Amino acid sequence: MLTVSFPAAAFGTNCYVLALGRGQECVVVDPGIGVEEQLREVLRELDLKPTAVLLTHGHADHVYSVTPVCGGRIGAYIHEDDRYRLKDPLGGLGSGLVAMLEQQFGTKASWTEPEDVRELTDAQSLELAGLRIGVRHAPGHTEGSVMFSLDQVPDGLPDEVEVSSSLLAGDVLFAGSIGRTDLPGGDDEAMQRSLRDVVLPLPDTTLVLPGHGPATTIARERVTNPYLTNL
Repeated sequence: MLTVSFPAAAFGTNCYVLALGRGQECVVVDPGIGVEEQLREVLRELDLKPTAVLLTHGHADHVYSVTPVCGGRIGAYIHEDDRYRLKDPLGGLGSGLVAMLEQQFGTKASWTEPEDVRELTDAQSLELAGLRIGVRHAPGHTEGSVMFSLDQVPDGLPDEVEVSSSLLAGDVLFAGSIGRTDLPGGDDEAMQRSLRDVVLPLPDTTLVLPGHGPATTIARERVTNPYLTNL
């Protein structure tokens, strides 16, 4: 699976582009703040055509560029419990943080909802860009946080990395940590259930592609991540 990832210009949010190969349709995951130019470059260089934008949850740092990326031509996919967040994700940042970002980028922050929003449900299976993508509802960071699972793994992994599937984990699971639960809509008890019932049952050979920071594996997190070992 052709997999390209790069961090957004703010908050280090990982934006992912997935496709079967060059010259194919692709899926964009979590286009955050300031990713448009780099995303256009990736799509142009690899001759990729976006067919969908997947959102792991509705926080502004993961959805900010969804509308221009969709361009009124493709759908934006988000869990039904986070659908309301697309009405005003900037409101969740607070005026002070928005002002700081406006100063950093030199432009006025604005928001328009995507024209075509498609609501996801738990255990749903999507067929997009030739990829079969499973939806795993894992609330705790937000009410509608999801992880996306695929049977494929990125091309070019070192031989010593023994993985057989991929998980786009959003802000549920990071290398050595988890998403915070103290923001509006966060729920520590729900996060504990998600980690116990959704994350821990995953095979050790699952490659984790998180919303922030480096990739990891379920095998590694199972024995080193204190939020999992303490469950």
